[in-house]
Amino acid sequence: MMKKEYENHIFSPYRVCPIGAHVDHQHGLVTGFAIDKGVDLWFNPSSDGHVHLESRSFDGIVDFDINTPSQVRQHHWGDYARGAKYALRKRFELTHGIEGALQGSLPVGGLSSSAAVLIAYVMAFAHANGISLKPFEVAQIASEAEREYIGLNNGLLDQACIALGQRDGLLFLDCDTNDYRIIQRHPDMPDFEIAIFFSGLTRSLVNSDYNLRVYECKTAAWNMLAYTDQPLKTFDKTFLRDIPKATFDKTKIAMPARFARRAEHFYTEYRRVRQGVTAWETGNMKLFGKLSFDSCESSIHNYECGSPELIAIYEIMRTLPGVWGGRFSGAGFKGACVALVDPSCKDEIERQMTARYLDQFPEYEKTFKCYFVKPADGARFV
Repeated sequence: MMKKEYENHIFSPYRVCPIGAHVDHQHGLVTGFAIDKGVDLWFNPSSDGHVHLESRSFDGIVDFDINTPSQVRQHHWGDYARGAKYALRKRFELTHGIEGALQGSLPVGGLSSSAAVLIAYVMAFAHANGISLKPFEVAQIASEAEREYIGLNNGLLDQACIALGQRDGLLFLDCDTNDYRIIQRHPDMPDFEIAIFFSGLTRSLVNSDYNLRVYECKTAAWNMLAYTDQPLKTFDKTFLRDIPKATFDKTKIAMPARFARRAEHFYTEYRRVRQGVTAWETGNMKLFGKLSFDSCESSIHNYECGSPELIAIYEIMRTLPGVWGGRFSGAGFKGACVALVDPSCKDEIERQMTARYLDQFPEYEKTFKCYFVKPADGARFV
């Protein structure tokens, strides 16, 4: 199928989160950028309610009816379209389907490609059915689809970055109140690009330890409530954000060490995001980058994620010229690392990273990749 056969074209960007790792599901504070690589969806509305999708990135085709309830997941790339339909049908009557083609511009792993795809489908189905949605509503519907249909217990970080991102600003989101603002770049902020280092390993968050970490965070919160004789809430209503750090300081010695480490990451990351926002507002890229490195350090030691490959990339990039900071991208189980870099150092960064990483992991010679991207606007009709 040629792109020109379609009347509509949505670009839904991938995202990176420089500070604010693994805390959105505990209602923490996060930061993020949309980037200039992502998912393209070309489509035409169909009046009969039929959905027909082809992918230029994955095998097979997807066919279903927009106005019938979604069945159980089929563990196929079509689940994301069905998930978008599921979440939209909870709010609106859907009568028009789409015929379309989907293509991603970078390999899957660590940039929230699943959230980008979901947002594209939500926007396309809404457009086909004459439904007007604000960007934040798109983010909320896509997030609900990922939690309730796909089965990933995430927060709102990925979808918010993708829907709300602005080329010259940093998204700052409070995942408890859903308050957000875009902080424009300070005039003193040096020019930067975002390096993406793909380990060569792809991953599926639903099958990783991602959901397990969410439960460990909630168990830490339950421990604190129990030790201080406070009433417990059901697990789905239990979040670390609701418990003061002073309570953690009093109770951490009593709880199993793994739960204390998960909570330690949450409370220190909360502070890092606040410091990072101030650094961004004042144009202090050196401090902003250091906080991103510190975030990754806590991800390794307190949150205990990161494969040997990702940790190796992180340790190499800490020593490279022109790298201000960086961390694992996504949940840190396989996938990629991202870094904020001086554009004048890109060639040397790529040369050194490639040589040193493949020296440790020669088996990834054909799949390891370096990319350089820039912050971009959020999901939009092109």
